[in-house]
Amino acid sequence: MSASQRQADRAVLTESAPAPIGPYNQAIRAGEFLFCSGQIPLDPKTGELVTGDVSAQTRQALSNIAAVLAAAGATFDDVVKTTIFLIDMGDFGAVNAVYGESFRATPPARSTVAVAALPRNARVEIEVIAHLPPV
Repeated sequence: MSASQRQADRAVLTESAPAPIGPYNQAIRAGEFLFCSGQIPLDPKTGELVTGDVSAQTRQALSNIAAVLAAAGATFDDVVKTTIFLIDMGDFGAVNAVYGESFRATPPARSTVAVAALPRNARVEIEVIAHLPPV
């Protein structure tokens, strides 16, 4: 089996989350870990950025992540690490409030990073790593 075939066998793709806008997959399973690509607040049906403030954008990014996790048989409870990218650290409180709705019992380790810009002029992007049971 070639490396590209192994990669395809491990790829996670779902129509319930936005299609990748570049040469990458929504997630890759590597052993017991699921590495999810960053999700920006795109509506999976239209491919357009959701309207609204950073809270609405965060909610959509997390909804997209939930769909990718579900496609791999996981939930937010399986997430062990997140990274949040913000174009304005002034949005930290609003993002944190919405984020806390998804991660209640045992929140994962997390980094939050300020960036100059994000794809499609999004205000937030979130990526996660989940630990899954063996297949």
